[in-house]
Amino acid sequence: MGKITLYEDRGFQGRHECSSDHPTLQPYLSRCNSVRVDSGCWMLYEQPNYAGLQYFLHRGDYADHQQWMGLSDSVRSCRLIPHMSAVRSHRLRIYEQEDYRGQMVEITEDCSSLHHRFHLSEIHSFSVLEGSWVLYELPNYWERQYLLRPGDYRRYLDWGAMDARVGSLRRTVELY
Repeated sequence: MGKITLYEDRGFQGRHECSSDHPTLQPYLSRCNSVRVDSGCWMLYEQPNYAGLQYFLHRGDYADHQQWMGLSDSVRSCRLIPHMSAVRSHRLRIYEQEDYRGQMVEITEDCSSLHHRFHLSEIHSFSVLEGSWVLYELPNYWERQYLLRPGDYRRYLDWGAMDARVGSLRRTVELY
């Protein structure tokens, strides 16, 4: 179970509480400038129906949208990331080319620099076998973020990216 409170204004003013997925927040908020996560991990989305830029948030206070790397105050949907027990393993396969072709690497731990660790020239597809992951465009968990839930991602469009830039990956369980 998770709880997040979204506020229209900076400094936690004008609120709407959520404890489950919301494909559209437009009836409740015209903008989102601050957030308080009481429990769980959440993905905020710039557009309705879990589309557009994504922002990963874990427990804590975010007094300004820039604190969660938000490019604007536009938050139109949110999704609770299911809590995975620390005992449950996380497994992800990374492929150098689309449709699971080219060199393949399987990882079970966070990786702050995929290029540095695995020496892959590019990463174009994923197969998430266990657990949920957050993918970041740049090394050291920076820039655009994408939620990878269990399933197949044959090309970068499948995880919502506009190109195949992949810098780092983090298991969601580590951030509770």
